[in-house]
Amino acid sequence: MSIGNGKVVWFTGMSGAGKTTVSSNVLEQLERNGELVKMLDGDVVRKGLCSDLGFSHADRTENVRRVAEVAALFADSGFTCIVALISPYQIDREKARSCVGAERFIEVFVDAPLEVCRARDPKGLYAKADVGEVKKMTGVSHPYEAPENPDVHLHTDVRSVEECAGEVMSAIVT
Repeated sequence: MSIGNGKVVWFTGMSGAGKTTVSSNVLEQLERNGELVKMLDGDVVRKGLCSDLGFSHADRTENVRRVAEVAALFADSGFTCIVALISPYQIDREKARSCVGAERFIEVFVDAPLEVCRARDPKGLYAKADVGEVKKMTGVSHPYEAPENPDVHLHTDVRSVEECAGEVMSAIVT
């Protein structure tokens, strides 16, 4: 049940697709507009709220559940909560939408081909996965289920960060 008029903007996609880059641009625009906004980034959440979780299927599901619960609390308080989280399973993203409330949940699929994600590889995870240092790497040895009907579908391999952020901003204000 929603209390406030906040929203959750849920960025999903593989590592290196551009979730954090685009979502940070959206965050900055919302802050400049004087909006109440918070961001939950997967890397940051894994260091605190979800530091006890690994990368098994059950742990990934629990990671998404926790983040959705916190995002819903922010939205209940009138914030736009931006979530940048791989969240590889469709069912978990559907549960997140249900937790937040479908009317205030915007799913953003940040899409780039695997070879582009590998080339960007900002954290060196693909290289580590290739030599066995990272187990259960999404897109390499672990599946990523692309959204079937995202509210916004960004192709970050052919569009600029500013263009992608602009499309997300349009979805937020409508």
